[in-house]
Amino acid sequence: MQIRKPVVAGQFYPAGRDACLAQVRECLASRALPESLPASIVAGIVPHAGWTFSGDLAALVFAAIQRQRPRVETFIINGAAHGYLGTTPLVDDSDCWETPMGQVALDVELRDDLLKQGVVRADGAAHRSEHSIEVQVPFVQHLFPEARILPIIVPPRESAITFGEALAEAVARIGKEMVCLGSTDLTHYGPRYGFVPMGDGPEGLRWASAVNDRAFVDLAVGLASERLLACGVEKGSACGPGAAAATVALAGRQRAARGVVLGQTTSNEIMLERMGTTSRDSVGYAAIVF
Repeated sequence: MQIRKPVVAGQFYPAGRDACLAQVRECLASRALPESLPASIVAGIVPHAGWTFSGDLAALVFAAIQRQRPRVETFIINGAAHGYLGTTPLVDDSDCWETPMGQVALDVELRDDLLKQGVVRADGAAHRSEHSIEVQVPFVQHLFPEARILPIIVPPRESAITFGEALAEAVARIGKEMVCLGSTDLTHYGPRYGFVPMGDGPEGLRWASAVNDRAFVDLAVGLASERLLACGVEKGSACGPGAAAATVALAGRQRAARGVVLGQTTSNEIMLERMGTTSRDSVGYAAIVF
């Protein structure tokens, strides 16, 4: 059996089972869901920073899905291409993924279907160091212990849109209870990231959240997948625009009416709230369901 081992346990989230479960529960309890949610959630956008910064927003997406669709059989998790520069989405070829909370099997039927359609390539090596999918898996394991996953790295290319549409067709063809997640953080602003178009100071940080992040979120909510991809690439408003655009394209094909923003924040806001300090750098995060 080929097992993909965790690579950011102990960094982005706890490495021990008990500590991991405790923080999952803490994240789930930290924010309340809005009263109004889509009747049947087909997709979501989740952040992928360390849980201290974005775990509570990611938890909101999983909690919303559990409320509306408690019997999900497969979570398709589209991840950011932090280290992959190709054009074709890459599906992991492992049999299962392991986290401190145990192992979760991959959906081989869906993977084989996508490979047969030629819309993905199988490449396990590319997934070995990619964290954007891994940090979501313990939430799946806790809330949906019977579910399988399908990890796919989606580069920020035009192929992301056609892939998302093909993915929607595959979901309909196979007929299981599936939800697709797109894993992305928003604007990485400040000297550390080499991105300061509005200056290195408070005004620039406010612009990153109120203008740049907001534009990306609004396009996602409006299911504008092509403009969302362009915004992420051209405006630097997301590190996983391909993953997000593919997910929004799938949601549109599955007749989602509109996205619902569950929460939005930045690493600077979290630092101020929890540590009483701020930074010259900041990263944006949003939780959205469709």
